[in-house]
Amino acid sequence: MTQAFLRSLDAAKLLTPGRSEGGHRRYSRYQLRIAARARELVDQGTALDSACRIIILEDQLAEARRINAELQHTHPTDGPAPAVG
Repeated sequence: MTQAFLRSLDAAKLLTPGRSEGGHRRYSRYQLRIAARARELVDQGTALDSACRIIILEDQLAEARRINAELQHTHPTDGPAPAVG
């Protein structure tokens, strides 16, 4: 992962790294995983802005699935809902 590519992800607002006291960018492991996914997509021929959008959508889908699984675990359904009326 090159510094230039990481800076391009910062400029595209996909990543917002922390800063050291000296002003150097500091990336979390999660951000580096995101950057690796972006690099993979770009290497496959996806435009950077499209790769960023894909990653955002993948992240939103993963979060929605996590929430759905959590809700199913805390509110299991034993069958159809009772009829109202």
